Amino acid sequence: MSPEAPHSPLSILYRGRLSSCNYDCHYCPFGKQRDSRETLARDEADLQRLVDWAEQQQRPLQIMFTPWGEALIHLSYQRAIVRLCAMPQVHKVVIQTNLSSPARQLQALAHPKLALWCSYHPHEVSLERFVQRCHSLQAAGIRFSVGSVGNPEDIAALEALRRALPDSVYLWVNINRDEQHTLTPAHWQRLRTIDPLVDHNSKIYSSLGRPCHTGDSVISVDGDGNVTRCHFVKQSLGNLYDGSFQPSRQPCPNQGCDCHIGYVHMPELKLYEVFAGGVLERIPAGQ
Repeated sequence: MSPEAPHSPLSILYRGRLSSCNYDCHYCPFGKQRDSRETLARDEADLQRLVDWAEQQQRPLQIMFTPWGEALIHLSYQRAIVRLCAMPQVHKVVIQTNLSSPARQLQALAHPKLALWCSYHPHEVSLERFVQRCHSLQAAGIRFSVGSVGNPEDIAALEALRRALPDSVYLWVNINRDEQHTLTPAHWQRLRTIDPLVDHNSKIYSSLGRPCHTGDSVISVDGDGNVTRCHFVKQSLGNLYDGSFQPSRQPCPNQGCDCHIGYVHMPELKLYEVFAGGVLERIPAGQ
């Protein structure tokens, strides 16, 4: 790493081997998969290695878990969160979750450093149960955002969720690229009422040759410790564990970027200002 690295924070987007989910959303391929015991054991060992590595670091760290499947139902991820939050060099821990874990397990994770990126799946869970989980997070003092895919047939469900949540909880909407062409002006008006920032997610941003914080202050790490600049650019930046990782400030090599966890790091979009203090957990400034 560069000499100044110990003084600047490093955000790690970690995606291990876990690819199974306890939900079965029709638009997502991962709910159709079940990881073997061997895969789960390997994922747990990889996770332990990451936490052990973080424990030895002096540089400030922010760690976000972005699993293909649902991770928070596994005790290994719950234990990892507790350990990471206890480390002084770890400033923030974020995980994407569908909130299907029992409320008592979620509340047991409460810590000022923890934040949740919560996804709502109206075909998999009742509105009442999901909102109850959100209330349990609030009661425990856990910071979180809530969001869902803005499929046309689910807009009414998202409107109901918006009414059921306090105004202080940000409700984001992800646009389903396969369905975007079916959204009418009336749909868009309703989506903007649910999420005033939804237009940020409606575009494919031209990113080729443009600067991006990924590769430098933000990196993607897999279960083996292999580092890439983000989940969407596969060129290797070395390995986190063997000392070969070197930050890169090269411009983006991809034609476009259409995922929040990617384009939010493009400085020209100024989304660090929009989400100041909550970039990883997708919480806008002031909420």
